[in-house]
Amino acid sequence: MSKPASTPINVSTKPAISKYPVPNLDNLPADILQRILTVQEKAKFIPNVFLALAYRPAEFRAFFAYYDAIMEREGSTLSPAEKEMIIVATSAANGCQYCVIAHGALLRVFAKEPLLADQIAINYLHAPISSKQKAMLSFSVKLCRTPELIQDSDYAALREHGYDDEDILDISGVTAFFGLSNRMAIVMNMQSNVEFYTMAREVRK
Repeated sequence: MSKPASTPINVSTKPAISKYPVPNLDNLPADILQRILTVQEKAKFIPNVFLALAYRPAEFRAFFAYYDAIMEREGSTLSPAEKEMIIVATSAANGCQYCVIAHGALLRVFAKEPLLADQIAINYLHAPISSKQKAMLSFSVKLCRTPELIQDSDYAALREHGYDDEDILDISGVTAFFGLSNRMAIVMNMQSNVEFYTMAREVRK
């Protein structure tokens, strides 16, 4: 398979974005390079997670295939902002700097609320979100930190707020996947792009 003709821009791995080697983009398989180029075209920069995980191409493909499956599942009633709430709350619980910063930026974009990501990362119970969303995050954080304690009453609490079994699988899938993502980002010492820090800090007029 030939590689795309276009050449990535705005790529900087100085200072180091991972404690593991970051491959030269010119040496990447065509499908991985194409995904990176597509993301870059949309975001105007390349999120460092793509560069860091490209170190192992087979795992890169598996990681983003599952990411797509849970984040873009057809029929999911969770909004993109709600999925990002789960990611921010559980990533904060896991102490994952990269995911809190990167997905905090995405939460600000989707929710159009410049303060919400910080509020959820610090203490979602005090964040200005609905009681239904707080129930979702309570379940997510419990599943994230003490999965062995999940019991029937936890499902019942979600159902009382209008979530059904499919919603519970969606909530759990996002939580579980980012448990993996958090741990890989921590072990790799993955560093966030500077663009994420300031993204959507002001409401667009």
